Amino acid sequence: MRRTATVLITTIALSLTLTSCGAGQDAATRNIKQVTDGVEKTVDIGGNKIKIVNALLVATEDGSAVVVGTIINQGEVDDQILTISAAGSQATLAGDLIAKPNQPIRFEGDAASAKAVFPGVGAVAGRHVKLTIGFARAGLVELEVIIRDKRDAYANVTSN
Repeated sequence: MRRTATVLITTIALSLTLTSCGAGQDAATRNIKQVTDGVEKTVDIGGNKIKIVNALLVATEDGSAVVVGTIINQGEVDDQILTISAAGSQATLAGDLIAKPNQPIRFEGDAASAKAVFPGVGAVAGRHVKLTIGFARAGLVELEVIIRDKRDAYANVTSN
């Protein structure tokens, strides 16, 4: 009986210590926020709060680069996307570019409401570029984004 109690106590003690996270609240794995290739950024300037989620570029067969991501105006006043540029090139913009409060602007996907294409820039998957988005109220927002190849979740991205 005494031996059984010792084994039971040892088992409980081991299970508690082996399953605990030794780094506590500051564990590196606990602080990871980016779960996709896309980058995120929140800009809060003069009451204009813009959140950019999962931003990246997709290289297409014709050498174009297509913007993928979501922009959410978390402020109280409408803003507008005026320009999107990368590596010295201006994107051709189409769709609804007015960022109404708490209504997302989605670039690509089934619920897309806008499109931004860098035609024939010779986009190369795997490279990083500086993407700049110009807003009427929030100003210029710079992101370091990756260029993805056109496969998996991005297989249906087109430049037209």
